[in-house]
Amino acid sequence: MGKLKKKGQSGAAINYITRNQALKKLQVTLADFRRICILKGIYPRQPKNKKKANKGSTAPATFYYTKDIQYLLHEPVLKKFREYKIFVRKLSKALGKRQIGVAQNLEKNKPVYTLDHIIKERYPSFIEALRDLDDALCMLFLFSTFPATDKIKNETVDNCRRLSSEFQHYVMHTRSLRKTFLSIKGIYYQAEIKGQTINWIVPYQFSQQVPDDVDFRVMLTFLEFYQTLVGFINYKLFTDINLLYPPKFDKEKDDEAAGLDAYLIESTNISANIFDQSKKPEKTNNDNHDDDGNETDDVKKELTQKKEWEKRLKTLAQKITEIKVQDVKSAAAETQTDDSQTAVINSNKNQLIDDFDEQQSNGKSTSTAENKQVTTTTSTTKMFTYYDIHSASMAESEFQQLFSKCIFYLSREVPRYSLEFVIRAFGGQVSWDPTVGGGSLFDETNEIITHQVCDRPSQKHQFLSRVYIQPQWVYDCVNARKLLTTEPYQPGELLPPHLSPFVEHKEGDYIPAIEDHFDGQEDAMEDEDVKEENEGEDDNDGVKVKESNKIVEKVEDSSSESEEETEEMVLMKELEAEAKGIPFSKYQQKQLKSKSTATSTKPITSGQKTSGQKRTIKEIEAAEEQEVKELGKIMMTKKQKKLYTKIEYGKKKQQRKVANLQQKKRELNATSKNKKR
Repeated sequence: MGKLKKKGQSGAAINYITRNQALKKLQVTLADFRRICILKGIYPRQPKNKKKANKGSTAPATFYYTKDIQYLLHEPVLKKFREYKIFVRKLSKALGKRQIGVAQNLEKNKPVYTLDHIIKERYPSFIEALRDLDDALCMLFLFSTFPATDKIKNETVDNCRRLSSEFQHYVMHTRSLRKTFLSIKGIYYQAEIKGQTINWIVPYQFSQQVPDDVDFRVMLTFLEFYQTLVGFINYKLFTDINLLYPPKFDKEKDDEAAGLDAYLIESTNISANIFDQSKKPEKTNNDNHDDDGNETDDVKKELTQKKEWEKRLKTLAQKITEIKVQDVKSAAAETQTDDSQTAVINSNKNQLIDDFDEQQSNGKSTSTAENKQVTTTTSTTKMFTYYDIHSASMAESEFQQLFSKCIFYLSREVPRYSLEFVIRAFGGQVSWDPTVGGGSLFDETNEIITHQVCDRPSQKHQFLSRVYIQPQWVYDCVNARKLLTTEPYQPGELLPPHLSPFVEHKEGDYIPAIEDHFDGQEDAMEDEDVKEENEGEDDNDGVKVKESNKIVEKVEDSSSESEEETEEMVLMKELEAEAKGIPFSKYQQKQLKSKSTATSTKPITSGQKTSGQKRTIKEIEAAEEQEVKELGKIMMTKKQKKLYTKIEYGKKKQQRKVANLQQKKRELNATSKNKKR
């Protein structure tokens, strides 16, 4: 006999554990248990059978994996939580006994924990950390706009503001911003960093009121973890592009509301540091000598350092000249290779065509010919992929320099914190009114300004050398990946719809911008067709009728010859199709299409019209499709038929919705045209 299985000692009863059992096992409070679960990424689980997991009980309970709880037993953060409890108890006793010295010593030795080891455990690679950056950035940007309260400390708000601005500086420096969208919730951004797309939302900078019905203890534990995560990511991102981290912070500029200009971004290159050190101010003669007139040790050290710097500068200059000569040689070689590569591509194309023709004529190919064909095809594919990648990289670099030739001036009423970030992320120069904040580069009267962003219906003083636009133009240009026309975005004009670039349209969905474009094209095409028909009616009809009658006679002769084909020929064609492996249904469809094309190529008689002929072809194609659908329905089971009917119902519903939206759009366009008239 086998061993008897006892109830509650195998299966789900062992794999799952309730929250109360976990608290008893870990010997922590509920608040500490929630904190450690958030930090370690452990969440409640839903077993398939709650009764079996709860050992026969039907009482409501939250379940965790027993392995996760055992994993928490040796967590160092739990030890720090227990030490903090002991510290609070001792501090309260010392304050109760008025032992101020003991309380101060306890405060100095307060237990502090770090989350570095947890981040290494949860994110073994840097790419995995980047994938989980969306929520972290959203949380940091949210708390950076909150005021300091009894629940939210001022230090956390400042730290969130610092980390978020550092990340913005990296995005601006690497030009990795891709999409933006202004929504009711806030401003959505999308950046591409190391092949990973990162989306986050930034709230509008209004006066925030902290709600009372939100549990900030849970949010602050998430924020605590996200702060360390973003700190690690910022350090890695800055050091990868040779930037000094953390960047220097200018307190005076921050007090003047300079925003992103309060942070000084410096590089860590050796050559840059040498050039910066060589520009140090020299000391005066009085500082260089002692009271006796002798040079000090510091001066001697500085002189030796200067000599070393001069040597390094000479070597750097030599290396720079060598690199320049190599660049010139490589550029000349590239131009020669480009010409040779184009010739190779054309020759490879011709070789492939000749080989294919030879194979069709002979019907046999040797192994050597196959090897040659493989080599030629691989070479051509490599060349085409090279040019595709090169063109894509060129388009991407042009997109990254979208605003490089534009100089913007922001009025007081526009959101400077967002426009400055977007414009500088695409290579543009920005300035603003000095009353809004410090760090402005030039005044409003400067003639180098090309675009002034304002959100008022009219401007008192207008300069003819610049363009006045509304803020939406900047965001629409980024989403369109090109500079749009500024006429629809002028002050006082009704703005075009600001469409979300994050929406992925499926087949059959309503796309407003494309719909308007196609409507305009269709109207233009209809006008051209009407003009051509009117011009055609004015021509000589008699000549056309004679020519068409001759063509009809020729076609009738050819059709009489084709009708004389015997049934044996048809059978031979069907047998050939079967030998090739073509099914009979596809063979029939091909013949029907060939017949429809033959009827469409027939000349037009005097009584026929082109529109009627097009309709007949469309009707034939629709009838063929309907026949294929009906044949497919016959072969379906009941379940498949039900599913098919549901799919068709959903498609028709979507088509009705799209038709209603198109009708509404046409009505709106008609009303707007009437108002303009």
